Amino acid sequence: MNPPPDSLAGKVAFITGAGSGLGEAMARQLAACGARVAVVDRVDERTTRVAAEITAAGGTARALTVDVSVPEQVEAAMREIAQTWGRLDILCANAGTNGVWAPVDDLTAQEWDETLDVNLKGTFLVMRAGVPLMKQSGGGSIIITSSVVGTRSFSIGGASAYAASKAGQVALGLSAALELARHHIRVNIICPGAIKTGMRTNRRNTTGLVPPLHMPEGSVPLTPGGAGKPEQVAKLVWFLASDLSDHITGAEILIDGGQTLLMG
Repeated sequence: MNPPPDSLAGKVAFITGAGSGLGEAMARQLAACGARVAVVDRVDERTTRVAAEITAAGGTARALTVDVSVPEQVEAAMREIAQTWGRLDILCANAGTNGVWAPVDDLTAQEWDETLDVNLKGTFLVMRAGVPLMKQSGGGSIIITSSVVGTRSFSIGGASAYAASKAGQVALGLSAALELARHHIRVNIICPGAIKTGMRTNRRNTTGLVPPLHMPEGSVPLTPGGAGKPEQVAKLVWFLASDLSDHITGAEILIDGGQTLLMG
């Protein structure tokens, strides 16, 4: 069953990492449900394309080029949304990087920082910039994209920086859920498993140093081993963004087709 096309009518969504993969699917889904969408990414060609296609399909979208690890860029983007649409109801802290995956004693401090700056610091910066506008709007929904890696699965070699950033996002989200509840701002964390996006192929491994993941055959029970689709994650985001989830906050939701049930 598809979400109603007007279930988010009148609401404004700010989605980071929206130029591709999960973020793009989220932007398209929320726009299709009536939200005005800020398509935020650090690659302007991507944001422009996604926003243009959403607009061509009858939605309302604005492309913003932002590096979420740079406070000034995040704050400028949020000011633009405030000036353009005057409110913020949905904040999807989705931008992320795989970074370098290597044994902990081979990972450099710079490589560690690059991963944590985007995944964890970036999530914090987007929330810090967006919460005041959400308070002015009377509340809203923050959805953080974490991962099963670092929260349920630790069997992938070389993932220390990535796993730490994803576990940190969960802790940040749970703390913020309690802190922001009195402002009617809900905070939930989604933890996707294997999803067919570019992130799966953009990982920079240290050649020959990262041991392979050992999984039983048929690693995703719901899809006989196949990865999930970005659109499936986007439907979960729509639910958490909509009033159907108005009593859900501080939830850590796995969306992995049962994948982590098979992991040790």
